[in-house]
Amino acid sequence: MFAIVSLALLMASVDQTIVATALPALQHDLHAQVNWSSWTITIYALGQILVMPLAGKIGDQYGRKRIFLGAAVLFTTASLCCGFANDIYLLIVLRAFQAIGGGAFMPSATGIVAQIFGPNRDRAVGLFSSIFPIGGIIGPVLGGVFVTYWSWRGIFLVNVPIGIALVVLGGVFIPVSARKQGQRLDILGVVLLGATLLSAMFGIAYLGSGASSPADPAFLVPECAAAVALVLFVRHSARAPSPFISVRFLAGRGFGVMNLLNFLFGSAALGFGALVPLYAQERYGLPTLAAGTLLSARAVGMIATAGLAVFLLRRTGYRWPMAVGFTLTAAGLFATASSPAGLSAYGWMALAAGICGVGMGISTPASNNATLQLAPDQAAAVAGLRGMFRQAGSITAVSITAAIVARSADPGLAQAHVFLVFAGILLCTLPLILLVPEHRGRW
Repeated sequence: MFAIVSLALLMASVDQTIVATALPALQHDLHAQVNWSSWTITIYALGQILVMPLAGKIGDQYGRKRIFLGAAVLFTTASLCCGFANDIYLLIVLRAFQAIGGGAFMPSATGIVAQIFGPNRDRAVGLFSSIFPIGGIIGPVLGGVFVTYWSWRGIFLVNVPIGIALVVLGGVFIPVSARKQGQRLDILGVVLLGATLLSAMFGIAYLGSGASSPADPAFLVPECAAAVALVLFVRHSARAPSPFISVRFLAGRGFGVMNLLNFLFGSAALGFGALVPLYAQERYGLPTLAAGTLLSARAVGMIATAGLAVFLLRRTGYRWPMAVGFTLTAAGLFATASSPAGLSAYGWMALAAGICGVGMGISTPASNNATLQLAPDQAAAVAGLRGMFRQAGSITAVSITAAIVARSADPGLAQAHVFLVFAGILLCTLPLILLVPEHRGRW
């Protein structure tokens, strides 16, 4: 069972990085402009942000197996269509549908694992932390192989046989979860949350273009619309009898603290992954392939420590691993921004990325379970919210950094300063960790 849902998460995580490798070939073959071809990546991230909380809520209400299998069917079908797309605009639309399927995997997989493993769900959910770095290693390599020896279309078509296997295996082996009766889906809440996220992320993504300005209406209007939609969403959630997302999931010492930590962690740690290859090329002139492999060093660091952190979780609790992990990640970011000391540029960058990976491997299992334990009976919904805040933080950091770099006379040095800010953000979160509710013993 764990292998089935893990395969789904691996497939979705590979798809977050595999397309970046194929962008030049895709752009050339479809005669697309750079800004539109890059939207094949942006729309995937935005789609996941929107669908994660929705899939979690629907999974808890109508059955996690149904959502998981539906996500697998949609992801596989969209991947097949992407592989045969002959127009960049059609490809972007299809990537949005693919993102809906990929974004639904994590909440439904978390709910399934929490249901099946019972008292051991903390360790099972914690092991998910090792899956995404593996995808980060496989994605760029697999993308390079397909582009070099076949076509960019292979990065999408490879998902088809895997998706079919997931549907068959999931249908046979995943048990049906209990449905919550008497609750209707809060359509208005879904619409208001979607308007909030989509407007905010659209404005931030626009800010990342080189010609944009914070004073442009194309940035200000979406952000104002997002603020209005957010106020309406919170007001609606406080008054609705069965809200899409309860207000208690958004504020308070428990969820409020964890949501803020997840957003900041996504900004500093996850945004780091998207920025390092460009930084290595801009500041040190490293080749594209060498710059891309720096993410492998981070992934190795995560894999090496995540498993041990999971099995020590019941002894350490949540606060200590988060504090140590955030501090190490901040140290890695500081080293990334610093000049090489006694090593080649590549060796220094790989060491810094590895330190970041170790920190993320230590902290991620604890932060995952610290959020989940607040409402273990709604595991899928909680996982969806957690993913939404982290992805939103990542996109925000990348877009703002892109805007800063585009306006800088020395892009490499400007990005180094951004990494120092990231490190400072993580260090500033350490007092917040004291407010994280500690674990309550064996589940």
